[in-house]
Amino acid sequence: MASPIALQNILFIDIETVSQHPAYDQMSPEWKQLWDHKSQFLSRNNEFNDASAIYEKAGIYAEFGKIICISCGIIQGIGTEKKISLKSFYGDDENDLLIRFSEMLGRWACDTGKFLCAHNGKEFDYPYLCRRLIINNLPIPGILQLSGKKPWEVPHLDTMEMWKFGDYKNFTSLALLAHTLGISTPKDDIDGSMVGKTYWKDKNLQRIVVYCQKDVITVAQVYLKLNQESLIHQENVGIKD
Repeated sequence: MASPIALQNILFIDIETVSQHPAYDQMSPEWKQLWDHKSQFLSRNNEFNDASAIYEKAGIYAEFGKIICISCGIIQGIGTEKKISLKSFYGDDENDLLIRFSEMLGRWACDTGKFLCAHNGKEFDYPYLCRRLIINNLPIPGILQLSGKKPWEVPHLDTMEMWKFGDYKNFTSLALLAHTLGISTPKDDIDGSMVGKTYWKDKNLQRIVVYCQKDVITVAQVYLKLNQESLIHQENVGIKD
């Protein structure tokens, strides 16, 4: 079973986010009050057990976080000759990286029939991108727009949704899904829980970029596996500046 969509028409993406401030005590009084209210709600729902860890989770909420890296990849070729080219947009200036990413996205998606693909993208990556674009007073690229589109017209693919096969009560992480499908993942450095510390304390953005790119490769491989396509060999991975 081959992919129902031409692989070269799919842009595989992943984003990395962190809290807007290094620590809770560096927020303004107004933001502290708003986060206090948010954290109380989260605690009531037992999402967090340790109050000291609550602000470390702020990065997953678009109102309290920011994007520091967007990595994307495109597959070209067929069969065992498939190759994936990667490019990342990253930096401390979220507005700048969003502008650069949006410009690329506008050029790439100028033709019809283009799709985005991310793991848990419909719940996280796509809406987070849209919210941060609005917060930064930037237009939302057409391929991210949902307004006026019927569900079957939305060009957003989600490997977690594909794996659910209609089951709405289950969350499966990218790492778990890849391991389940027998896909070798190149994760040998950090994981998602370490991104905030790596950015704010270690000041090592490049390490996060590499992590984000590895996720894009894994998302692409999972998509191929779910469509019973041959996987991409490691030597066929390319990174663009």
